[in-house]
Amino acid sequence: MCAVVTRNGGAREVIAWQTGTARLLPRMLAGRGSGPLFLTDRKAWPSVAVDDVDPSMGKARLSCRNAAELFEDHTGVLVDGPYTLHQLRHSWLPHAAEEGASPPVLMKLSGHTSVRSLAEYARVSDEGLRRYQADSDPAARRRRGH
Repeated sequence: MCAVVTRNGGAREVIAWQTGTARLLPRMLAGRGSGPLFLTDRKAWPSVAVDDVDPSMGKARLSCRNAAELFEDHTGVLVDGPYTLHQLRHSWLPHAAEEGASPPVLMKLSGHTSVRSLAEYARVSDEGLRRYQADSDPAARRRRGH
């Protein structure tokens, strides 16, 4: 599944998501075609921009600050927690890199516009490098019968 989104700065692009997210989205969207996805638990102030208010409920979009606080509060109980939304956003990039995703794919997935900024987050672990080397070794593939 995919959708067109507007990124910070106004750039529009297509994003794609996996099955688990696709199964959750209908419940989260609840029939809405526009407006905020994550809502606060209270009505919006009159000064809140129209695009940041759910028209059917009158509730405001969850601010980045509030979302970050909630996320950090709820991940504080996890091992090595609490985590930040920034960490969540980039947590899967090393895994995708280790699975063999190319730099252009990683850049598209993450929204990075330069390889330099991508390289800060898509670091391959020592174990990932060993696995890649073993899987791409022609002699090892012959031994395995590939």
